[in-house]
Amino acid sequence: MAGFIDIHHHFYCPELNASKSTFSAKAGWRTPQENLPWSPELSIQVMDSLGIQVAILSFPAFPAGEISAENRASARRRNDYVASIRQKYPDRFGFFATLPFLDDVQGVLDEIAYVLDVLGADGISISSSYGEGEASTYVGDDRYEAIWAELDKREAVVFLHGNQIPSSIPSPHPTLGLPVCEVGHSPAIRKPETDTSNLYMQVPSETFKAAAHLVVTGYKRRFSKVKIILAHLGGSTPFLASRVAILSRYMGCKLTADEILDDFRTFYYDTALSSWGSNLTMMESFVPQTQIVFGTDFPGGVLFLLDVVRYAYLSHNPPCDDAVTT
Repeated sequence: MAGFIDIHHHFYCPELNASKSTFSAKAGWRTPQENLPWSPELSIQVMDSLGIQVAILSFPAFPAGEISAENRASARRRNDYVASIRQKYPDRFGFFATLPFLDDVQGVLDEIAYVLDVLGADGISISSSYGEGEASTYVGDDRYEAIWAELDKREAVVFLHGNQIPSSIPSPHPTLGLPVCEVGHSPAIRKPETDTSNLYMQVPSETFKAAAHLVVTGYKRRFSKVKIILAHLGGSTPFLASRVAILSRYMGCKLTADEILDDFRTFYYDTALSSWGSNLTMMESFVPQTQIVFGTDFPGGVLFLLDVVRYAYLSHNPPCDDAVTT
């Protein structure tokens, strides 16, 4: 059966299903009620309506965590849970595995071995940064070198999703919540957690900052066998890559401007909540069409919007009759 592969498709484990509406409301976004509680059967229903043959499931990105046995156990439970879904519906789902808090390097390496060697995961899902406030660390930091070396050795696929980080600046309007736009300063200067009036997210910028960090530190070039997919067409990455190439070079990056841009072009970019026709036209002038992959962000997206995304992508990437379009 020909159809799309949805690279960006979230699963909610039971505890997240129970709290998702409250969490989304604080962020200024309403997860469609018809998508809650999430179930694999609900996803299959929507996939069938959109011509999606396979969805690659991933857990939503969260920055919080700690080095602990419970954190390792939590990642293991999520991975075993999503693997059971893939086992039940092997023709409809794959999954990107969840890792423990990234500072727990040994725990992360152990989980990489488990999910790839035992569970047969399709890849690894990571957040743009780990920790909160001034303790936040982006994924190109040297403390994670051993993790990237292992992923490179395995030629792994990595799905990089921008973090959901609170901002200190209020929403400009109730209709401009996550993921419509993004505002904000560093989370280090946000208001206290008890004040939720300004709780906002800057997912697109966080994706860009993580991608740029991997480029200017040389990690993207050094660990080139890792295939990294950036969510939401990379957020603001396509628009700001040239700024990094010029200004970071001036500020001391050892790569030339051309090398920086070349490394940005080696990322893969998924279409989730981003594939309006003009966006895709711009992306095709930035990266080869083979670097653009289909994604919906279900169950966070509204069904009619997912249909717009599908047809915008389809207009630029007609599917083959005898193959799955990726």
